[in-house]
Amino acid sequence: MSRRGGFQGIPGSANNMMKQAQRLQRQMEQQQKELEEKEFTATAGGGAVEVTVTGKRQVTGVRIAPEAVDPDDVEMLQDMIAAACNEALKKVDDEQAANMSRMTGGLGGLPF
Repeated sequence: MSRRGGFQGIPGSANNMMKQAQRLQRQMEQQQKELEEKEFTATAGGGAVEVTVTGKRQVTGVRIAPEAVDPDDVEMLQDMIAAACNEALKKVDDEQAANMSRMTGGLGGLPF
């Protein structure tokens, strides 16, 4: 009787794991593409400043209410713009994390 290395049944399991990993990779690529096409908007200063970014983290729009422009307090306007940008980018991060959580939640027995 000859001895064979390895465990019986592993090639099939490894094949299934590879298929599942490839499916996961395709799904992740699709979700990343969808994320990049989305826009995320956030406001600051009670809506005085509004910033829109894409899922690619590019600012596509900034709206500033005229009453937010005070030549004697430019620093406040700068702070509101930064806050709105940061909040919009956080929305991108949150969506990306939620997508990843949904994807990895279904991994089952994959070792990674």
